[in-house]
Amino acid sequence: MKVALFIPCYVNVLYPQVGEASYRLLRSLGIDVDYPLDQTCCGQPMANAGYEADAKPLAERMERLFADYDYVVGPSASCVSFVREGYPHLVEHHHNDGRPCLAERIYELCEFIHDVVKPEHIDASFHHKVSIHNSCHGVRHLGLSAPSELNIPYYSKLRALLEKVEGIEIFEPQRRDECCGFGGMFAIEESAVSGCMGHDKVHDHISTGAEYITGADSSCLMHMQGVIEKEGLAIRTKHIVEILTANE
Repeated sequence: MKVALFIPCYVNVLYPQVGEASYRLLRSLGIDVDYPLDQTCCGQPMANAGYEADAKPLAERMERLFADYDYVVGPSASCVSFVREGYPHLVEHHHNDGRPCLAERIYELCEFIHDVVKPEHIDASFHHKVSIHNSCHGVRHLGLSAPSELNIPYYSKLRALLEKVEGIEIFEPQRRDECCGFGGMFAIEESAVSGCMGHDKVHDHISTGAEYITGADSSCLMHMQGVIEKEGLAIRTKHIVEILTANE
């Protein structure tokens, strides 16, 4: 299978180590992965702000750039969710070659590993206590874990992968899928409410006794890291792919 790595623009600029870890993780699992050059924003910020017309050319460019791949994989639940749910009405698709549109071929990284690759072993070690952050897009759009409001048996694809890491201790906060308050434009337009939600979420993670908060969205982790630094709290954030490639 032909697999391409999609690195969202904010990950590329602010957290390049997450992109590098994503590539290493896929390669370590035997995936022959490409990283197409000249990637740009997927268009999510524009569409979320109500400017879908500005997102459309970016969506069309993404479709062209990743047209020849069976799977497109990215370390961001929110960006993948936007492509999957937003592109079908932003891009006019021509199926002359029978290839599905990008929305049908894109996966969040942990989703892809858990659902498609299904490894029995992950060569990583991380001798620390971690608390899982279930981001809203990952839970409710991609099914990375069971939403609490559905009252269905609980599962977590992130936990299932982390359990394959040597030496790790895994925890989850009491309100395990409550929003951290980031929400993209919400954090800008309702900054006071967003900050309070971030404070509550970080302290919920701290109550587990964990040393790290981990999750599949750098945006959520960035928001919580801001709270941690502002309040001088004794916990850190780390993207899940950095743990799945760690050797500590």
